[in-house]
Amino acid sequence: MNDELAGLCITVVGTGLIGTSIALAARERGARVLLTDRDAAALELAVELGAGEALPDGAPDRPADLAVLAVPPAAVAVTLLDAQKRGLAAVYTDVASVKAVPLAQAAELGCDMSVFVPGHPLAGSERSGPGAARADLFLGRPWALTPGPQAAPDAVERVTALARACGGMPVTVDAAEHDRAVALVSHGPHVVSAAVAARLTGADDTALGLAGQGVRDVTRIAAGDPKLWIGILAANAQPVADVLEGVATDLAVAASLLRDGSDGAAAHVADLLLRGNAGRSRIPGKHGGDPSAYTPVQVVIPDRPGELAMVFQAAGIAGVNIEDVTIEHSPGRPVGVLELSVAPESADRLADELRARGWSVPRRPTAGADR
Repeated sequence: MNDELAGLCITVVGTGLIGTSIALAARERGARVLLTDRDAAALELAVELGAGEALPDGAPDRPADLAVLAVPPAAVAVTLLDAQKRGLAAVYTDVASVKAVPLAQAAELGCDMSVFVPGHPLAGSERSGPGAARADLFLGRPWALTPGPQAAPDAVERVTALARACGGMPVTVDAAEHDRAVALVSHGPHVVSAAVAARLTGADDTALGLAGQGVRDVTRIAAGDPKLWIGILAANAQPVADVLEGVATDLAVAASLLRDGSDGAAAHVADLLLRGNAGRSRIPGKHGGDPSAYTPVQVVIPDRPGELAMVFQAAGIAGVNIEDVTIEHSPGRPVGVLELSVAPESADRLADELRARGWSVPRRPTAGADR
């Protein structure tokens, strides 16, 4: 158990998904956690979930060792100023997904920048609120830190320790570089996902009945809270606009080629598809490794209680570590296809164990079989 937080007092301002998840993780690691939120219902639920105790009104008896400002980007600077005036903590961090604008605003307001270390844990869910919080939300996930030039080394170390203790992987990066990066890998994709999902509002029952895992995967993040995302996009507008313009150009070219109607037009779209393959392959896999290093083992499983547990138990008996899991349900049928990603040398051993226990496991083609 990581004991970097043992004995520390941490105040969390904002008991949404991220704030409550940090509070739960900090409590598990021995910290005392005080919670505050303008939403009394959210605060009450977070307390009931065991995330901490409510911060008493007024100035605290003594400053906490660290305050986490789990508020939207537009509220970071004013919340920091208020917290510092109240003497809430010795060191401050935030978790907003945009860094440059809040950092500049905090400096303009006259905040003490020596004890402020902006942060952004890159973890979350399409669900929101304290009810969706989990202590393990940050395990293995990058946790960006964007300290300004005035940030004191001990303040940076304290916030870094928080990220490590919560299971995150601290990454120090310039604020503007961070915002360009998340525009590409998070904010832009969210808008694209929403655009695809928006097309479904006018879909008829036939189209919706044919919806498979592909459209579910593409539109999953479109279920995020629009109010939250409006604030994020407004604070990172220019980098997101650059990403969307690039995507829009690719789509416009593809649409023009497909409308052309000539025999070779569709073939020209292959460039976009191939670039898509190349880009997808660059996304790091587990622990930052190469995702192509794993071999998928597919197993057909009935939709009934305990089935997944038995598959995982079989993998344990076979001595196979499961690196990743996806499930594709069969519409209208009480079965699904479970895909287990494992090390290549473990794939046959796992498949044999699953077949021996009665599951249907399609055989993988041997090398050269499709030539």
